[in-house]
Amino acid sequence: MTTDTPVTTPHNACTTGRISLVGIGPGHTDHMTARARAAIAEADVVVGYVTYIKLVADLLDGKEVVRKGMTEELDRAVHALAAARAGKKVALISSGDAGVYGMAGPTYEVLFQAGWTPEDQVAVEIVPGASAINACAALVGAPLTHDFCSISLSDLLTPWPVIARRLDAAAAADFVVALYNPKSGRRTRQIVEAQRLFLRHRRADTPVAIVKSAYRRRQHIVHTTLDQMAEQEIGMLSTVLIGNSSTFLRSGLMVTPRGYANKYDSDQGFETREGEKAGRSLSSGLLGWIEGLRAEQAAGLDLAELASRHSLPADYIAQVLAAPDAPEAADAGTEETEQ
Repeated sequence: MTTDTPVTTPHNACTTGRISLVGIGPGHTDHMTARARAAIAEADVVVGYVTYIKLVADLLDGKEVVRKGMTEELDRAVHALAAARAGKKVALISSGDAGVYGMAGPTYEVLFQAGWTPEDQVAVEIVPGASAINACAALVGAPLTHDFCSISLSDLLTPWPVIARRLDAAAAADFVVALYNPKSGRRTRQIVEAQRLFLRHRRADTPVAIVKSAYRRRQHIVHTTLDQMAEQEIGMLSTVLIGNSSTFLRSGLMVTPRGYANKYDSDQGFETREGEKAGRSLSSGLLGWIEGLRAEQAAGLDLAELASRHSLPADYIAQVLAAPDAPEAADAGTEETEQ
């Protein structure tokens, strides 16, 4: 049983203070949400990295402002908690979204270490914002229309082998990938290693977009290819978008097809292709694939051959073939394609 819960601003009747973890978006105030603006307006104290404070300077009149450096994330969270314990309303700001490489995670770590729970007298609210991946994608076209992921190249807190395994897996799985924190004055080789891993799985001419300071004063966009990516000007304010095997560049726009061509023939007025049904799973979707898999097994292919043919683990293939068929669901109408 599920129930609908109205969306409200977190509130505790015994609250002595509040921390609002505010995602301010890509940097221009036009792209801040109304709730982000309101949270800053309500705040007694605004805490943030010096660059982010500058981005919202016109909203800070009459407020206590605490500026912290690049590597002082935990200090920001500790200061925010202390101010909230003193009964103040605190806006702890992050560029983009506070939960995407932002201050939400470090703040919860500090809160839990201090014994905080959701029933505490200090209320905590997360105010979502548009992340760099959204902002950069909007500026270069529609590169994220199909499956994508983001990976940070910063090894300040994450071991490089962990990052490398994620890069290799994402490249092999054909995700569109956004690289955050791709390069700094001291970290110059990581982007080269990322390129090396991607070239193991992707064509050299795979489209790449490098966006610096999206929607900020020094915004700069470069379109390049995977084999030329590491030679471009890239810094900490850059986000690198690497296309998948279907991504193309046309008229200066980077686009990743959703997959409609698999089902509809554009040369025939977008008629449904033979063997396909409009609004239903592809003939090569899960059920169709299983049917084909069983036919291949019946024709004499063993698990190793099936695994190699479909680039999937043999034990997974075995589990799929051993699983009983699920009962056919009644036709509930056309499937949704937009999310």
